[in-house]
Amino acid sequence: MKNKGLDNERFTRRAIAAMAALGIGDAAGDLGRDSEVRLQYGMIVNLLPSGKSTDDTEFTVLSARCLLDAEGEITAHSVAQGWKDLVLSDGGAKKRGGMPLYGALWNLSQGIEPPLSGIDNAFNNDDGAAMRAIPFGIVAYGNPIEAARLSAIDASVSHDRDGVWAAQAIAASVSVALAGGDVNAVYQAGIDQMPQDSWLGRRMKLVEEILGSEKSEMEKFEALHTRLWTPKHSTAPEAIPQVYGIYRLCGGDFMKGFLLSANFGRDADTICALTLALCAAGSDDAIPQNWIEQVRKPSGVCLSFAAKEDMVDLGTKLAELAIRRAGVK
Repeated sequence: MKNKGLDNERFTRRAIAAMAALGIGDAAGDLGRDSEVRLQYGMIVNLLPSGKSTDDTEFTVLSARCLLDAEGEITAHSVAQGWKDLVLSDGGAKKRGGMPLYGALWNLSQGIEPPLSGIDNAFNNDDGAAMRAIPFGIVAYGNPIEAARLSAIDASVSHDRDGVWAAQAIAASVSVALAGGDVNAVYQAGIDQMPQDSWLGRRMKLVEEILGSEKSEMEKFEALHTRLWTPKHSTAPEAIPQVYGIYRLCGGDFMKGFLLSANFGRDADTICALTLALCAAGSDDAIPQNWIEQVRKPSGVCLSFAAKEDMVDLGTKLAELAIRRAGVK
């Protein structure tokens, strides 16, 4: 995809915004699905003071750090080594992580390397790789194929098939959004990474059916919630199509995306995080600064090392890496 003329400074602002937005959405969506929070506040219309990162933000930090340490030239081996150095050597992942993340860490601790660490892994089709895909879209700004390639390498450590394709879709969409692509182009970039005959691809066709219907906007919102539902536990073919459906419904508008995704329930931390990251990557609208300040330092609730990182700093460094690698003009 050709660069639409964003200069380095504007691109960097968007990259920072995408990383911060992911943290905001992670915190807000996690609050929005909490029954006690909903009992006290009803709808989530603001980032509440108690909002903090979950595994979504902190594994994104892990992927960003692996990318930066490798100057963007990651391999499955280098990512696996990053997981060992930054997580396993620090006591492993604490609470709040998804099942395949713990499974991958166990496999790595037993000498099982990628792709088997992701293939031989329970529930490897959830959205745990997609939730950490934003850095790859930043580093491969304007090049969705490269963004998808890098994301697949990272995802192979913990996921397979639909779990990997979902990560590739998000990375490609972020890449296009950062380069100035409109909502339709960002949406299509994601679809292009999903095999049509996959579970994920079939669910995206259902999203197309829902959005193309003559129903009201709120009826479409409800249908995204109920018709994509998978029993017992959310999967990538549930959550990622919901992200794209909400992103289309809000038209890339950050605050509308916040209201729709933070109050979506179920896997709302990932859904809100990715929806807002896509919105922020494709817009120059300002995010409330106090929201950014609240989430810029991850809490370390899942990965201890992440508490030493800064989302704004990581966004800046990822943008600088993208400029060095691809010569963003």
